[in-house]
Amino acid sequence: MKISYNWIKQFINTDWSAEQTSELLTDLGLEVEGLEKFQSVKGGLEGVVVGEVLTCEQHSNADKLKVTTVTIGSGEPLQIVCGAPNVAAGQKVPVATIGTTLYTDTGDAWTIKKGKIRGEESHGMICAEDELGLGKSHDGILVLPEDTVVGTPCAELFDVENDLVFEIGLTPNRADAMSHFGTARDLKAGLLQKGINVELITPSVSAFHVENRTLKMDVDVINKDLAPRYCGVTISGLKVQDSPEWLQNRLKAIGLSPINNIVDVTNYVLHDLGQPLHAFDANKITGNKVLVKTLPAGTKFTTLDGIERELHEDDLMICNAEKPMCIAGVFGGIDSGVTESTTSIFLESAYFNPVSVRKTAKRHGLNTDASFRFERGIDPNITEYALKRAALMIQDIAGGEITSEIVDIYPNKIEDFQVRLSFEKVTKLIGQDIPRETIKSILTSLDIKVNSVTETGLGLTIPAFRNDVTREADVIEEILRVYGYNNVHTSSKLNASISNASKFEDYKLQNVVGNQLAAQGWFEIMANSLTSANYIALSEQLKAEHNVEMLNPLSQDLGVMRQSLLFSGLEAVSHNINRRQHNLKFFEFGKTYHDFGNKREEFKRLSLFVTGHKTEESWSQSPQPKTDFFFLKGSIASILNRLGINRYQENTTKNDVFTEGLQLSIGRDVLVDFGIIKSKITKHFDISQEVFYADFNWDTILEVAKRNKIKFSAIPKYPEVRRDFALLLDDAVTFDSIQSIAKKTEKQLLKNVNLFDVYQGKNLPNGKKSYAVSFTFLDDRQTLTDKVVDKIMNKLQNNFERELGAELR
Repeated sequence: MKISYNWIKQFINTDWSAEQTSELLTDLGLEVEGLEKFQSVKGGLEGVVVGEVLTCEQHSNADKLKVTTVTIGSGEPLQIVCGAPNVAAGQKVPVATIGTTLYTDTGDAWTIKKGKIRGEESHGMICAEDELGLGKSHDGILVLPEDTVVGTPCAELFDVENDLVFEIGLTPNRADAMSHFGTARDLKAGLLQKGINVELITPSVSAFHVENRTLKMDVDVINKDLAPRYCGVTISGLKVQDSPEWLQNRLKAIGLSPINNIVDVTNYVLHDLGQPLHAFDANKITGNKVLVKTLPAGTKFTTLDGIERELHEDDLMICNAEKPMCIAGVFGGIDSGVTESTTSIFLESAYFNPVSVRKTAKRHGLNTDASFRFERGIDPNITEYALKRAALMIQDIAGGEITSEIVDIYPNKIEDFQVRLSFEKVTKLIGQDIPRETIKSILTSLDIKVNSVTETGLGLTIPAFRNDVTREADVIEEILRVYGYNNVHTSSKLNASISNASKFEDYKLQNVVGNQLAAQGWFEIMANSLTSANYIALSEQLKAEHNVEMLNPLSQDLGVMRQSLLFSGLEAVSHNINRRQHNLKFFEFGKTYHDFGNKREEFKRLSLFVTGHKTEESWSQSPQPKTDFFFLKGSIASILNRLGINRYQENTTKNDVFTEGLQLSIGRDVLVDFGIIKSKITKHFDISQEVFYADFNWDTILEVAKRNKIKFSAIPKYPEVRRDFALLLDDAVTFDSIQSIAKKTEKQLLKNVNLFDVYQGKNLPNGKKSYAVSFTFLDDRQTLTDKVVDKIMNKLQNNFERELGAELR
């Protein structure tokens, strides 16, 4: 939100600097995120002074150029080469001196320098209207009145306005501060705590009166719940034209473009008082009737931006006797607005239901200054006052007469809030005693009425415009922010509490795994939980009826909660590949969300994504090794091993996002599915290289980890013994079967089984392969002898021959 310092000083007379004011506003909770300089003429005409042309001669080397001498009231006269056809001796003209910066109409800066033009020196520039930013004319130089004093800075002559604009990061709850008046009200309260008592100046509307009653509008509010208060008045005989300079400057300072005097007044009052207004061309209101109502679903309506919209049955509309004219509180219609031919208007000021406006604005994807304020709740008590203020301003700058009584339909007054404040609770929440008189002073400065005072507390009435202050805690927050957080003393005593937390807490195990993956070169990503509903079509196992849909999605790409971490991860992979980052290792801890009809559930997951090469390009590794299925499997095994989970089964995965993959489980508990993502899925994300993906069921892993008992054992005192077999096997035999038979044969001394070579081809019978397998033995109690090891190896050989048909090579 932009707040003009010059504008705010119309409400509060302060000589504080803008920097001091910024600090105070930030302390009050209206955080100033930036301070910008505004000048009604860009550059402020700095360096441009009034000069007098003493002589004007034809340039000797150019037919269209003149050589002039110009005095600027100090120093020697300047020689300036000028190409304007209307330059002549005796004229008073604006002169841009050496070093002056001027701006083009597109905002580009250029500096006046000493130079030579066709052999003649030029020490400045005599300026045209457009070159100074004072207009659009470039027919010739700007000739000033004869009585203009030479040497006068043009900034003074043309009354250039200099302003400072605060960029305030307004929090959604502070609807009361969404205007210059509201900000000034807070500033007054803050200054009072600094010992500066200033008056909050409220513009008078006592001059408002009805000249005649020749243009009456019949107003009927049919949906009173959606429009609790509705005011209107007609103004006739006005003239639509450009606004005066002061009004245009006010709007430009806060980033608004002036349109015409009527619309500019409504925008001015909006940012002045926080009350949105709307002006209708009275001649376009059929039947002189204004109806505030909803219309049937599907009704077509074209808004000011030229877009035809389809109305919802709950959209509140401002209609005439035949058709809708405006979406209430959101956006006007294309056929009812003020134009250059408008001579009479119906001026609307209303309080619309915040929830209704918010839903309507979201449905149609509209975000206007008016809807921004209506959505958060404006002050229902200034509706009529703002209408009178705007009507008087329109009369002042556009002429016309008030031609009807003010219509004010307000059947059920919005009441102020009653809150009981306990002094004890104030001290408890703030942490220190605040004098009771200070508390009452702060509340009064915020327009909070003190109804009763007792030894224990205060009875308060909260004004309706503070819809965020409804509880005792809210009142205490108001007291604290005005009193100043910096004024609350901190104790020299440090208090700390120690909670009993299990070593298997989610965040602890998550940190363990996250640190391990980061140490191995993986990067953590954090994707949006909102995603596109279209991704469901990429997997038959994901069902559209299980989507948790957003009621008011920001866009179709963020319409549902994700059922899988796969697609948001692939978006990150695609994003990086498109930026020439092809070697990627990502992991993400996140949740998936599902609607199962009778209940909604969310599950914690850990996802891994790996693609490209294992390492960056290097002379020592050529060609670069690519990541593969076994690289991912190794990373998964290291995670499970780190958590003490090592007794799991391997099965083929049933997840249809993989071309091939495995599932690791313990009994019926699935720990992780992993494999190669189908190419049709990666192509959907414009990824042409293989991507390997793992999907951990983190909730299950937490439960399994808790059941795992950690055992500690001493480092073995005795040496290991290794023996190898070269086995001739059928092609169908897997290493897993060899490992399983070996562990069944010797459960005590056999510590490890490893496949270290595979051979198929020449010198082997068809359908056969050779496995070179190592077996490691260890006895914790004594040194193993050859006799013991040979006996075990014989058993292994016999079992391999009997169960697998193996032969020793």
